[in-house]
Amino acid sequence: MAITRNFKETVQNRALRDPKFREGILRESIECMLAGDLKTGKALLRDYINAIIGFEKLAKLTKKDPKSLMRMLSPTGNPTASNLFDVICALEKKENVHYELHTVR
Repeated sequence: MAITRNFKETVQNRALRDPKFREGILRESIECMLAGDLKTGKALLRDYINAIIGFEKLAKLTKKDPKSLMRMLSPTGNPTASNLFDVICALEKKENVHYELHTVR
């Protein structure tokens, strides 16, 4: 099922006014990728970027071509770890958060 424009606008509006919601999308995308669900993680990351910063501004922060960023985060994209971490680092700085990995036993 395709996501409607109204749904995307609703997510964007909430993300723009609710920092915890924004941080949750970013955190969830990272957690999905670490759990091996790259497809969902990239989709959430794309949603976050589209709602909050846009690919043009992200391109300036990462010094990467915006079309390259869009391709690597597309459903068929295959980002290198280096490129993916560059994007996450730039978004953490923009959001003024830092995520750390902790082991769970």
